This record gives sequence, C-alpha cells and structure tokens, in this order.
Amino acid sequence: MLNSTYFGKYASLPMGWLFMACLLAIEIVVMSQILEHKFFNSKIAFSALISNVVSGIAGVYASTAINGGRLLTVWFPWVSSQEVNLENDEELFSFVLYFAVAFVATILVELIVNCLFLKKRYEFRPVMRATIIANVVSFLLGSFVLYSYSFFFYD
Repeated sequence: MLNSTYFGKYASLPMGWLFMACLLAIEIVVMSQILEHKFFNSKIAFSALISNVVSGIAGVYASTAINGGRLLTVWFPWVSSQEVNLENDEELFSFVLYFAVAFVATILVELIVNCLFLKKRYEFRPVMRATIIANVVSFLLGSFVLYSYSFFFYD
C-alpha cells in the first residue's frame, strides 16, 4: 500500500497520520520559537493546526478537480523513480515546478489563516516570516523522509 503514487492513500493510513502529526509539530515548534522564543505556544499551535487543516482541504479539492478524483497528487505529489526519472532533465524540471507551485500555494493558504488567527497578537511580517520558515523546514524534512523512502528504499 505504501508504494502508491499519491499521498492520499498514505495519508489515510495510521503511518500517514503520524507523519502529518510530526510535520505539524515541527511547524508549531518553529513558529513558537520565531514568534515567542518558546518551545510551545497554545495560540500558535491552534493557528498552525487550523491552517494545516484548511491547506489540506484545499489540496484535496484542488487535486480532485485537476486530476479527476485522485486525492492529494497536487498538494503533495508522492512519486518514486518509477514515475519520475531524475536523470531526465525535462521530467525533473516538471516535477520541481509542480512541487514549487504546490509549496507556494500551501504557504499562501496557511499565511492567510495564520494572519486571521494571530493578527491581534502579532503584526503581519512576523507571522509571514514564521509561516514561511515553518513550512520550509517541515517541507524539507517531510520531503526528505518521504522521497528517501520512495526513491531509495522502495526501488
């Protein structure tokens, strides 16, 4: 089941929920550190949770609309070397572009939600900075873990 070409199946499994919870925890810690210089802040944690849920729902709808029903292939395209040949420049460019668009869309959705929830306590720029950095960190770590498995351990 884990050799699926899209994240939707994996996300519905217990290991997928654990994976997403770890990424959310990373975002909460990073945002709390940036905005409060603390390991954890409940208001930031709540905002990060809601922004990730909204982003996930947006990803489900976008993926379903674009791909005719396949869940989460747009927001978090999980592929392996069976689908993307890293030695083919055109395939690699398409994959990187696709991934970049999904990443920017994720940040925009999460930034809007975080600003709405945190605007009474923080100005826009610190929230924007925390949202971007938290997403970069969680996206890099999450991508490394997921794609290490897909490209190197599964094949």
